[in-house]
Amino acid sequence: MAVPTKVILIMGRAGVKGVSRVRCKVTSDFGRDKVLVRNVLGPVRIGDVLMVPEAEMETATLIE
Repeated sequence: MAVPTKVILIMGRAGVKGVSRVRCKVTSDFGRDKVLVRNVLGPVRIGDVLMVPEAEMETATLIE
């Protein structure tokens, strides 16, 4: 089940495919006040809403 999250910070971009590392906050009752770090493919801005398929899993380090 996908969980809606809101982008609060863009931490960096990497690669030629447009991968961005973003910090996003869960907006549903599932994990209220939970902040996730995810890798996103494609254009993204602060305030965008992302549907995250797995809200329990964190990403591995991509950008240092």
